Amino acid sequence: MTLFLLNIILALIWTFVSGSFTLGTFVIGLILGYLVIALVSPAIDRENYVGRVWKTFTLVGFFIKELFKSSFRVALDVMKPGQFTMQSGVIAIPLDAETDLEITLLANLISLTPGTLSLDVSDDCKHLYIHAMYVDEGVEAVRNEIKSGMERRILEVTRA
Repeated sequence: MTLFLLNIILALIWTFVSGSFTLGTFVIGLILGYLVIALVSPAIDRENYVGRVWKTFTLVGFFIKELFKSSFRVALDVMKPGQFTMQSGVIAIPLDAETDLEITLLANLISLTPGTLSLDVSDDCKHLYIHAMYVDEGVEAVRNEIKSGMERRILEVTRA
């Protein structure tokens, strides 16, 4: 967290030095501050801030790719009813995520993706129940796709 604050401070310094108080200047300052921290990271980066920021961007990119892919599939199914065979089902996904943040983030990203919806978390927080519109390839395929895709990337960000 301290390196994140250092990055914000470096961005603010860049904004003040440049004399242009705009969002674009602040974002450039964030990027430059990140590069400075990456250069000196072997000496000061005990919490792996540089790697965590990179993994956060890969999680966001993966989510955007999944969002477009599933939106396209649902849109095709809506525009051409009967052409695609939708097999829906409720699936219990065993969780490697342990903290409330990890479970909540996974459940929300699943619900934001068209065609899937988070239903409930078991009382012991070991399983997440979801509804999936497309279980064509089988329950295990959907389970593996979520575990090896979204959950793995979330755990890389939160536990790095």
